[in-house]
Amino acid sequence: MNSIDKKLYIIGAGFAGQTIADDIKRKKVFGSVGAFLDDDKKLIGTEIDGIPVLGPISNVASLLRCRKQDEAIIAIPSAPVERIREIYELLKECGFPHIKILPGISQVINGSAHLVQTREIDPLDILGRTPVTISLKESLAYLRGKRVLITGAGGSIGSELARQLLSGGAERLYLFGHGENSIYQIDRELRMLQSEGVGEKATIVPIIGDMADKAYTDYIIEQTKCDVVFHCAAYKHVPLMEENPVAAINNNVFGTKNLLDASLKHSVKRFVLISTDKAVDPASVYGVSKLICEKLVLDTAKKADVDKKFMFVRFGNVLGSRGSILPLFMEQIKNGGPVTITSEDMERYFMTIPEACSLVLQTGGVGKNGESYLLDMGDRIKIIDLAKQIIKFSGLEPYKDIDIKIIGKRKGERSVEPLWLNEEMPQKTEFPKILKLKNLDFTPERLSALLENLKPVCQAADSNGTYDPEKYRNKEYLIKILCSEFSSLKEFYNK
Repeated sequence: MNSIDKKLYIIGAGFAGQTIADDIKRKKVFGSVGAFLDDDKKLIGTEIDGIPVLGPISNVASLLRCRKQDEAIIAIPSAPVERIREIYELLKECGFPHIKILPGISQVINGSAHLVQTREIDPLDILGRTPVTISLKESLAYLRGKRVLITGAGGSIGSELARQLLSGGAERLYLFGHGENSIYQIDRELRMLQSEGVGEKATIVPIIGDMADKAYTDYIIEQTKCDVVFHCAAYKHVPLMEENPVAAINNNVFGTKNLLDASLKHSVKRFVLISTDKAVDPASVYGVSKLICEKLVLDTAKKADVDKKFMFVRFGNVLGSRGSILPLFMEQIKNGGPVTITSEDMERYFMTIPEACSLVLQTGGVGKNGESYLLDMGDRIKIIDLAKQIIKFSGLEPYKDIDIKIIGKRKGERSVEPLWLNEEMPQKTEFPKILKLKNLDFTPERLSALLENLKPVCQAADSNGTYDPEKYRNKEYLIKILCSEFSSLKEFYNK
């Protein structure tokens, strides 16, 4: 039986559902719409462009005789997570083998929804809190006609920023990254989205390169003439960076320094650094590297012209990012378990990638030069509870079908990651979920001296064109420097 015989049932007969139905009708090869399912009494019993509207959803879903090739598409952008969870569980009980969702609320609030934007539903869509709704067209107005460069554009945050930026009216999107495969994939995806009518016609330019190469980074910023930089690129895996601290500092710290220097030199108008809760009182090399990056941004802001804006946005974990626990748990469940967690008392703040990126983009527009921002992450979630929820999402029972195993904390990990220091005193802004932090003093002299001490460890040539073999790539020497500068790291290493 081919795809033309497939029936698609759209949950939600509103704007998003109707535009998806129009998309399906035009393309035909994806099947035909069997019906809309909706709870709106005014719509139930009517037809929209020849498609019947059935409801309420909880009453009629069980009456549909779905076949193995049929699909349900949840297209209710305004629905809270709790409602999405209810609908998903209902559809599963009614025998729908394929359930898709239109994700990324912010992408369809003021724009068109397209079939190409739908995907198989996953735990991200039914776990956690309801994301804050942001009007992308309004919040991205500052990027209209601008040239925007995203570093780490192939990563989880960078690629989602790029997807949302399609709706921003930017003249050009520069996708800068070190890994050719990830840049190839997001470049290909964005072009496919554009071909399907998603977003506006920004010119997409993929760029492969290494930020740690100072001359090349300067060349790229000069040649692209970019107006705005969203700096997402970093080595992020905590235990891996504990094993490779020199690479972490060279890439994260000196790569960021190179990018900031080039941006200042070539009149970049806005620079937004993506930071992390692990920069707060850091207990890992990765955390230290991001704290130094925060200080570098604030230091650069002091040198910037009055019309320039250099800032950072800090937040905690994002659900579903590459290398994070959600994909790991899903893979472990697929392989029959066990699901592994490091400690029963491990807790983290979580936010979905689309929500975090929407808030980052909004902050880039409303943020001021030399300011520090924090995303309101809500309440912490116990990792063991998250593991149980994901096992249940997969239709299995924790400890019965899939075991949960405690494996112990790894290097650089702590039970709770604070989002701020008490001295930073986060204050609400007029924008929901965006907080402002008080900048803590870190003198230019201290920052300069720290970089001078770290440089001979990370980079072979000093000002005389030689290097010290006792310092270059010496992990122990590097850790000694960092521990002498950051007491929280020293405490961790002395445990």
